[in-house]
Amino acid sequence: METRGTSRRELLSYSMSDSNTTDFTNPSTFILLGIPGLEAAHVWISIPFCTMFAIAVLGNFTILFIVKTEPSLHEPMYYFLCMLAVTNLILCTSTLPKMLAIFWFNSKEINFNACLTQMYFTHCFSVMESGICVAMAFDRYVAICDPLRHSTILTNPMVAKMGLAVVLRSSIFILPFPFLVRHWPYCTTNIIPQPYCLHIAVAKLACADTHVSTFYGLFVTFCVTGLDGIFIAVSYTQILRAIFSLPTKDARLKTFETCVSHLCVILAFYIPRLFISLMYRFAQNVPLPFHVLIANVYLLVPPMLNPIIYGVRTKKIRVRLLR
Repeated sequence: METRGTSRRELLSYSMSDSNTTDFTNPSTFILLGIPGLEAAHVWISIPFCTMFAIAVLGNFTILFIVKTEPSLHEPMYYFLCMLAVTNLILCTSTLPKMLAIFWFNSKEINFNACLTQMYFTHCFSVMESGICVAMAFDRYVAICDPLRHSTILTNPMVAKMGLAVVLRSSIFILPFPFLVRHWPYCTTNIIPQPYCLHIAVAKLACADTHVSTFYGLFVTFCVTGLDGIFIAVSYTQILRAIFSLPTKDARLKTFETCVSHLCVILAFYIPRLFISLMYRFAQNVPLPFHVLIANVYLLVPPMLNPIIYGVRTKKIRVRLLR
């Protein structure tokens, strides 16, 4: 999500072309450029973005409604799915309204405190989504590797504690981001080449040594993407071992099908993140507009796909929806 590949030269070139570039000590507002270089196409770009946003909102609200109104879905797997739906809704609504305001009304200004708030929510709920994927992997691990104890291990209080742990972890890890950004002076430009505020994009505007921000960002990335990926990989290694030890092919397929939805959600979350990370590090010649556009699509794809995946792949949800 972070535009690490944005060079300072590109940023300054866009800054110099904007009349809002001034000398100041601390800005009261930032200027969000949207997608630099594609301003003429903002209205057209807004159409798929708005469509994905509408699908994400409608799909996730549908998941929440179905799970709430169907007693047979009051199980740990679906509780975690509701947590994922709430996370996706907040992640979308924290960025898309401002993004569409830029595309449709050229409303580029954002208050400094509003920028920090948007930054916090965007990073916090992205980390939270990763944590929920780990909790769902643990649920599948217990359900397949120790099915007789599933109901005694994953009780409602345990599910609530796991959800609270995910919330606390993401809240604490991301809390230093806005404090670091608020502490630094800004003296060259207040223009952000993005349609929403990200930590690394704002940090690049500071007239100070921001290495601590870079190192802390890498630390958070390692702790979230790295450790969560390891936990999920270990869980599914054990799950696959249990599945292949089953006596018949039909039993193996039936058991594996209970994991397909979760695997698709994991792939929809981690594969674009890995692709963007590699692109920022090794594809330095890729134009800035493409970097920004891909990062914004990544923000919308998982919230849009998750309810579709569970709606299509999960029989209980599909049957309840068809009613």
